[in-house]
Amino acid sequence: MDIKKILITDAAIEVVDQLKDRFGPLMFHQSGGCCDGSSPMCFEDGDFKIGDSDILLGNIYGCPFYMSKDQYEYWKHTQLTLDVTSGRGSSFSLEIPMGVRFLIRSRLFTMDELESLEKES
Repeated sequence: MDIKKILITDAAIEVVDQLKDRFGPLMFHQSGGCCDGSSPMCFEDGDFKIGDSDILLGNIYGCPFYMSKDQYEYWKHTQLTLDVTSGRGSSFSLEIPMGVRFLIRSRLFTMDELESLEKES
């Protein structure tokens, strides 16, 4: 069973395409900070320093998606989906000047999916 921890919507793909055209390769990071620090943020690949306190959830549409370990502890039972919505966030994420912001939608993994993920670890 191939279970993905992170997915992406078609709407988010459209924004990522525009950002890739302008900036080249991208990366995402979601921390557990306050305010918009808990929102997914998009950077030019390598512009955000990944540390020992970050884990790679997977690659979405050719972009690595990292999350802080502390934040992952809250989300590890869920499948995350990167989406986009209208409105300006208050972060340094690349999409902000476009009048949109990335967000995360989630659903709980089934028991079978959780067991499969545990076997992969």
